[in-house]
Amino acid sequence: MKNRSLTIAFATAAITGSILFTACTGTGSKTAADSSATATDTASSAGLTVPAGFTANIIARDLGGTRHIAISPQGDIFVKLGKSKDGKGILVLHENNGKAVVKNAFGDYDGTGIYLKNGYLYASSNEDVYRYKLNDKNEVIDTTSPEIIVKGLINRNQHESKSIVLDDAGNLYVNIGAYSNSCQVKDREKGSMGQPGCPILDSAGGIWQFKADKLNQTYKDGVRYATGLRNVVGLDWNKQDNQLFVMQHGRDGLHDLFPDMYTSKQQAELPAECMYALKKGDNAGWPYIYYDQQQGKKIVSPEYGGDSKKEGDSKFINPVAAYPGHLAPNGLLFYTGSQFPEKYKNGAFIAFHGSWNRAPEPQAGYFVVFQPFKNAKPDGKWEVFADGFSGSAANTAKGSAVRRPCGLAQGPDGSIYVTDDAKGTLYKISYKK
Repeated sequence: MKNRSLTIAFATAAITGSILFTACTGTGSKTAADSSATATDTASSAGLTVPAGFTANIIARDLGGTRHIAISPQGDIFVKLGKSKDGKGILVLHENNGKAVVKNAFGDYDGTGIYLKNGYLYASSNEDVYRYKLNDKNEVIDTTSPEIIVKGLINRNQHESKSIVLDDAGNLYVNIGAYSNSCQVKDREKGSMGQPGCPILDSAGGIWQFKADKLNQTYKDGVRYATGLRNVVGLDWNKQDNQLFVMQHGRDGLHDLFPDMYTSKQQAELPAECMYALKKGDNAGWPYIYYDQQQGKKIVSPEYGGDSKKEGDSKFINPVAAYPGHLAPNGLLFYTGSQFPEKYKNGAFIAFHGSWNRAPEPQAGYFVVFQPFKNAKPDGKWEVFADGFSGSAANTAKGSAVRRPCGLAQGPDGSIYVTDDAKGTLYKISYKK
């Protein structure tokens, strides 16, 4: 995984406030993302830096807090809003001549998850998962009466979003985030120790599996597919090896909670944001351990007797890739199209929403990265693919990003689409030889 080299590369980037890898010498301008643009924005007016040969266009603006996204074979764009806008939580846009226009809106609930599969549109609130029947043009037939697939999932207003994905065997996977930082007796209180056995894990802190076509399921109908995951917002099904991959948001506050063990710099950099390849029954170890990308080891959490060096139990799985701390991975997409160059085929794109808690170090993230894969596993260094969402290097360092990438989807022509949940901007990134 070459975690040490990743850390060094990232530290250099944090100093400069903008990460530009050799592979990402883009054609886009680094002008502010808020600059005015025409209906068919160019890469420069979109404000993003992308690799040579790629263009990044803004195709819609001011949509609201756009979270995850799904695109039909006919090119309709389904966007889930984190917070409903005008009483509607799902937008349907259609793209024409470089501009996407809202043609429908429905669903009176907040949330993040949205997915198209087998003639249905699936969408999640922060407690439930719904589905809508589609016609032969992949349009929703009845927007007013969705079927309830899962109901009553826990929502304690912390890590409450229920991200979703489906496999090809009729199963639905739902993230149920832990309503805690590290399962302390008193959450985020200095020196408070961990709850024995962490009772939160009974109903949260993992991925639950349900049937994709069974109505009104509750916890008792589902299976806790994988546990020990603090919060997963970005997840995708890897069809190369028929396996679920997820991106975990790592814990906070190592120095604030245990100042005798950790420096403020360590708190800013640790722990890693981790990619896990999951199989049924896996345990990633939260809250008992975290992954230290600098040491390349699982480390026992201080709440459970750790000292910043004591290694975690081998029963907890290792991540398949690790990234700098606190970047907030909110979107994960395996690229299966043919438009992009061959190096991108079956690799992963990750949308890092950006940090808020790396002080006194500069804040960081607010970009989309590419992780190469080989034989269905990460292979080699990750690289920044699209940068500039924040508007400027100064905005990034201060954590005052103009825009923050969140959701990712692949279009029918092989372009990828990126949502922004700060300004409600929708980007399309394409490649032309």
